Amino acid sequence: MIGANTFWGAMPPAAKIAMVGGGVAPIVVTDMRFFGAMILFWVVSLFCKRERVEHKDMLKLFVAAMLAIVFNQGCFIFGVKFTSPVNASIIATTMPLIAMILAALILKEPITGKKVAGIAVGATGALLLIIGSSGSNGTGNSGENHILGDILVLMAQLSYALYFVIFKDFVGKYSIVTIMKWMFTYSAICALPFSYNELVDTAWSGMDWSVIVALAVIVLGGTFVSYLLVIVGQRNLRPTVAAMYNYVQPVIACSIAVILGMDSLNLSKLLSVILICIGVYLVSVSPSKRDMEIKLAGKTD
Repeated sequence: MIGANTFWGAMPPAAKIAMVGGGVAPIVVTDMRFFGAMILFWVVSLFCKRERVEHKDMLKLFVAAMLAIVFNQGCFIFGVKFTSPVNASIIATTMPLIAMILAALILKEPITGKKVAGIAVGATGALLLIIGSSGSNGTGNSGENHILGDILVLMAQLSYALYFVIFKDFVGKYSIVTIMKWMFTYSAICALPFSYNELVDTAWSGMDWSVIVALAVIVLGGTFVSYLLVIVGQRNLRPTVAAMYNYVQPVIACSIAVILGMDSLNLSKLLSVILICIGVYLVSVSPSKRDMEIKLAGKTD
């Protein structure tokens, strides 16, 4: 999950180059992720053992694709269009909280004091980073319709958290490549009708090499590799713990900005990183449902 969120944290600079410098529409960048990852996963599948997916599971993969990819990325990118980047980043910090609530309702995972404290501490650290950065780069202006934008970004977090909780056990049934190739195939098919005109109107032949490299980074690192890593994390971590690593993204984004000279390191940023690390640790060590059952069984004996 650290690896996946590291790639996602590094994506904003690449997306900025593609969308601002290269004039590529946001929905085209999203389509590039869908189609690029779909092609890559199908190519990799040719070198893997063939795996037959049951018909009933194809429907599950379709729902998983809608929640984890189409609704998540679609709602977020259109939400950012209407609201400010700062609002979107702040709302994105609600994902672990939503995952914790859904895990409690659906999986009966306990809501412990450590878990609540960890999410609160981690969210505080992330908010400090986001608000601190907005003050220096002027990205705090509202978009065209910030209320609609905020709701869409919140829906994106709800969609992704729901995916983590509902498909926690299902993702272990098939290989990672099989799951991802079908999820991205469904995503690409669903997105095409809404983005066909933008794809056709994009000046592909006149693209600068820096835009091509940026799109390659988004497709390879921010989509193909990161989604491989997410499945591994989802298989081995509880939903709330996996969701907590979402807070790694602003840390990575801030670090890259400092390295590239786009931002400076100060005490506030260092404190933010420390708080995020403490928050992730607290959630990670909080007892799971299984731990609580074992403890309760021991007391009964």
